[in-house]
Order: sequence, then structure tokens, then C-alpha cells
Amino acid sequence: MTHSVLLAEDDRPIRTALERALTLEGYQVTAVADGIQALAAAHRERPDVILLDVMMPGIDGLQVCQVLRAEQDRTPILMLTARVETADRIAGLDAGADDYVVKPFEVEEVFARLRALLRRTTAGGAGAAGAEDGGAPAAAGTGPDAAEEPGETGGGAETSGAYEARVADSGVVEAADLRIDGPSRRAWRADRELELTRTEFELLELLARNAGIVLDHSTIYDRIWGYDFGPGSKNLAVYVGYLRRKVDVPGSRPLIHTVRGVGYVLRED
Repeated sequence: MTHSVLLAEDDRPIRTALERALTLEGYQVTAVADGIQALAAAHRERPDVILLDVMMPGIDGLQVCQVLRAEQDRTPILMLTARVETADRIAGLDAGADDYVVKPFEVEEVFARLRALLRRTTAGGAGAAGAEDGGAPAAAGTGPDAAEEPGETGGGAETSGAYEARVADSGVVEAADLRIDGPSRRAWRADRELELTRTEFELLELLARNAGIVLDHSTIYDRIWGYDFGPGSKNLAVYVGYLRRKVDVPGSRPLIHTVRGVGYVLRED
């Protein structure tokens, strides 16, 4: 199956090289040089996935992403950015991006991330990753996340046998005071509805379905992205940190915990 890609990049050499590489890889590519053209092409072409540079003249990549999400356009977006600070990455996720690649990058990494985004879309979108009940227990030997995060505990893959998610036939998952409706892609903590991006929703659903079980980094990468970016990647730490900002608000009991050197677990301590 041929997938269509909208490539928005103002640097001509990078744009030309990526367009050629994507075409040789079998993608149908529409390449544009700025944010205004990107919005017009997104409305006109309805691509399967968007490859979007952050720094562009006029309307930048973050603004393009915000406009598309405000229009309820859920096309997967992979951001290209030269900014390496965590705050800059979070800004992209906050705008509604699904993933990012930091420049300079290897084109094979771009291909891998595009394939992962497209797999999630063609698999049915909501809840496709982590659709099975009961995840794999944590495996030792994965690298720790470098980012310091609240809710961090010592290493070890202990589980709480009495702490389980409740999964209804309707696809609704309940864990602690979380309620996640997979078919409608909506989630609540107590009476507060959570505004989540695609990746945030799938990550929260995966953790909730496996409440009380420590999921290692590799398991989460495989379930959510379909690709393990390796122990040096900060991708997962950024998403978990951003998800915590929405789920574990001040005044509420933290639910998402880091098990240092292993992975993450959703439980009510």
C-alpha cells in the first residue's frame, strides 16, 4: 500500500534530500517550503502522515500543528526540530505532534518513526496499541531514563496482585479514579475529562490496562510506537512527563510512577 506524506521543510537541501529518499522508499510525497503552504496542502491532499519542520518562515511548524488539531485533524504528525531541550520537545507535543526527530538525523530513523505512526493509524487508531489485557512484566537490564521525574522509586519489577484494572465489555477501562473509553478516545480522572493527544491517550490506556504491573521501556516502546528507540532515547520520558502534567495535577494522588532503571507503573500509592 502506498502512503502519502506531506513534507514541510524550508531548508531546500534537506527538503530535496528527504523528498528523494521518501519517494525511493515508496511514499507519495508532497513537498512544501513553509507553514502556509503546509496548511493548504494538508487541507487539499489529506495525507496519511505529515513530516513537519518546526522552524519555518511565516507560520511555523508548531502553529501549523495547532491549527490542524483545532480543526480536529488527527493526521499523525512527525516534527523535525533542531531544538534539543526538553521544554522545546514538550512544546511540540503540547501543540499536538505525535513524535519528533532531532536534527541532524539519520534518514532510516525518520523512516522507522513514520512506519510506527502509520502502523498505529492503520491498526485502528484508538487503543490499537495495548489492546490486549495484561501486559508483559518488567524485564531487568533496560537503561534508566535520564530525565528526573516525580514518583520515582527504586529498581525492581514488583507488582501488586490486589491492584487490577477493571475492563468492561464496552471497552471502558477503570483503574483507581481513572476511566478510559477506548472506542470514543476519551478519558477522565474522577469527574475531570482529560485533554490528551493520540500518543498520550494510548500511553495512558496501556498503563491503566496493566495497572499495578511495571512495564519496562522496551515493552512500552513496542506497544505504543512499534519500535524500540534504544536506552539512550528520551522520547518516552518526555511523553510520561507531559502525561503526568495532565493526570497527576496538584492536589490529586499521583498515579504514574517511575521504577528507576526499569520502566513505569500506574498505581495508587
